[in-house]
Amino acid sequence: MDRTELGRTLRTWRERLRPADLGLPTGTRRRTPGLRREEVAQVAGISVDYLTRLEQGRGPHPSDAVLGALGRALRLSTDERDHLFALGGVRAPAPGTIPVEPRPSLLRLMDRLTDLPVLLLNARMDVLAWNAMAAALLGDLSAVPPAERNTAWRAFLGPGNRVVADDAERDRLDRALVSDLRGASARYPDDPGLRRLVATLEKGSERFAQMWAERTVRVRHGDRKKIRHPQLGDVTLDCDTLRDAFDDQMLLVYSAAPGTPEAEALALLRVIGIEADGTANGGADRRPEPISDGRAAPTDRLTNHPFQ
Repeated sequence: MDRTELGRTLRTWRERLRPADLGLPTGTRRRTPGLRREEVAQVAGISVDYLTRLEQGRGPHPSDAVLGALGRALRLSTDERDHLFALGGVRAPAPGTIPVEPRPSLLRLMDRLTDLPVLLLNARMDVLAWNAMAAALLGDLSAVPPAERNTAWRAFLGPGNRVVADDAERDRLDRALVSDLRGASARYPDDPGLRRLVATLEKGSERFAQMWAERTVRVRHGDRKKIRHPQLGDVTLDCDTLRDAFDDQMLLVYSAAPGTPEAEALALLRVIGIEADGTANGGADRRPEPISDGRAAPTDRLTNHPFQ
């Protein structure tokens, strides 16, 4: 582990980004270039003190989970991520595992879609990135612990949120999620994170276990979803999936036809932003400990689910 070079590299890569690159408000009185340590720590799910010590070359030996989270927060390419792992004295993820670094070209595409809510997911259904409109529509995603930013985990084991559906629609959405994971398990049979996720869901949710045993697979290209927003009320939007075959990642894009009440609601959302529900500045996850690569313990399942 090269602590000095690791610290310099983290600081250099932090200073080349803008808050908008992470879907965070720009704010005012920025005296230094790039992102603040607080912003990187918030997105990576580690404490500011931990990141400070790493940048100053006096931190502990980081785990692969911490380095992976920092790579995602700093929007690193695959080569840059591997370099970061090497500086940290950790072996980079092996070929054949599900990529967890957002594809840079997809992030650039997200930068262009400033007027629509967009989420970026990988084949394991982990939420890798989101823009400010997605945070405004679905809630403060940065406040969700990184280990719980997974659509399947939240659907079957996690707390409820703003996507609402009746029983029949919920059944359809749940089966689509299980189908997505079943397809991913065939493409990535040796991915340890996916195996761990499926085992956790089978153990914690009888409903998931039953659907998983049915082995149904179908490709999902789009949906209509109702969002219950605290200021806008119920808004039904198109949710289209744009897939990238190279890194097996997908963009979920929420939109509405021009001239409709839903389009007017999205226009209003661009104005009120995330400050409307009290989550200005991204609502940082303030837990002091670094993330681990394990899943959080199951909780009672509610009827509404975010991100899905």
